[in-house]
Amino acid sequence: MTIHKEGFKVIPFILFALIIFNVTVFLYLGTSVVFYGILLLSVIFISFNFWFFRDPQTEKSAGDKEILAVSDGKVVVIEPVFEPEYFGEERIQVSVFMSVTNVHINHIPLKGKIVYQQYHPGKFLPAYAAKSSGENERCTTVVRREDGTEILIRQIAGILARRIVTYRHTGDEVDVQDQLGFIRFGSRVDLFFPKNAQIKVSMDQITKGGKTVIAEI
Repeated sequence: MTIHKEGFKVIPFILFALIIFNVTVFLYLGTSVVFYGILLLSVIFISFNFWFFRDPQTEKSAGDKEILAVSDGKVVVIEPVFEPEYFGEERIQVSVFMSVTNVHINHIPLKGKIVYQQYHPGKFLPAYAAKSSGENERCTTVVRREDGTEILIRQIAGILARRIVTYRHTGDEVDVQDQLGFIRFGSRVDLFFPKNAQIKVSMDQITKGGKTVIAEI
């Protein structure tokens, strides 16, 4: 199993803290039932972190009209909404909720150029809630295709997420082979499409980042 680079920023510190904690418990309690219970829980916790930061090394490709899923997860919103931050007009919103069990890598969904990006501090409401799109900590990125079509991607932190990481920035030329970023521990991604987009997913559908076709334009 390949570990994503974000994991190497977190796992060593967790592993070190668990070793110190378990050694301390052993020194005070010896080989007691309590010590073995704590040791078992520590092994489970560090194993979960290795699994959470897994990188499945997805092979990605898309047709000229296709917009791919940014992340693994479940479709929780498909509706026309007014998008106030960048477009200032009605767009089709498709939102994918990532539970703590999903791969949390965020992928670039189309080939183009990043023409806008803005980070917003905010709350940490449950990411599946509709108001999290405008109130939670988030980062908005807009990618423009060669034909001028623009897609807005919004990475949103959830109730457990405390860090949104974005690797690509304004002015970068991007493709579907690139990673947009990573969100730690539960989150959501909103996509905003032109009204003429043909949405290819349905409510509650499970998506795979960099694989599932969300829409065609």
